[in-house]
Amino acid sequence: MITEIGIVAGEIWHFLDKHGKAELEQLTAGVGRSREIILMSLGWLARKGHVLVEQEGETYKVSLRDTKQTSD
Repeated sequence: MITEIGIVAGEIWHFLDKHGKAELEQLTAGVGRSREIILMSLGWLARKGHVLVEQEGETYKVSLRDTKQTSD
């Protein structure tokens, strides 16, 4: 199961890299996996600091975390 979560996490990352911010339903449809495995993989990505999950009204939107370091 851990391997599948990692594979789906990669699929989510690629989807977000291509499409930008997405609602949970868009991710489920776009990646073509069950809602349950999407949620597990999102949890893994969020814990690792790769994605941001934000509540907007009644839904959640997910985006890749900007990893570019700026120097001021």
